[in-house]
Amino acid sequence: MSSHFYRPGQGHGLPHDPFNAIVGPRPIGWIATVDAAGARNLAPYSFFNAFNYTPPIIGFASIGWKDTVANCAATGEFTWNLVDRGLLEQMNQTCAPTDEDEFERAGLEAAASVEVAAPRVAAAGVNFECRVTQQLELADVQGDGVGTWVTFGEVVAVHIREDLLADGLFDTAAAQPMLRAGGPSAYYGIEASSRVDLARPRA
Repeated sequence: MSSHFYRPGQGHGLPHDPFNAIVGPRPIGWIATVDAAGARNLAPYSFFNAFNYTPPIIGFASIGWKDTVANCAATGEFTWNLVDRGLLEQMNQTCAPTDEDEFERAGLEAAASVEVAAPRVAAAGVNFECRVTQQLELADVQGDGVGTWVTFGEVVAVHIREDLLADGLFDTAAAQPMLRAGGPSAYYGIEASSRVDLARPRA
């Protein structure tokens, strides 16, 4: 069977870069911060994931040194907020390049955090309060910076809405997390019917 082959540095030759669609769907990093003066910022990042269990560490990548990255550098803190189906449109409003307070622009109530100064999205089913552990600029194979900054943070406090816990286990399908897919506008959800259970093999 033939395949479409390309070298990314020479272009992909397709209507839209397939990289984001292949590596996906991806969890959304909905990151809230404050600047040194206390002004709020809320922005979504599709290059986001968890990277360590103990201590729990998450991270997100920003293409460019944007307000969120600058705020993390200035304060050393941020929160992550779960985007569910009911919050998808409001999350999209926080993508806009604007000087407005994104909480106000999207009609979102902010909740105070316990361990950090950055606010939480009150309506989100899960919030992580985080302290920055590392910030680094990604580099290409020549060692040159590419202008994308990765921020890692240790999760120091967790808020989980009670209805998302079933017998003490987090119910991923009930949380309805929205995931970013390829193309300019595609998102996916998670259905309980798509669940598959496999026990890990023992040596």
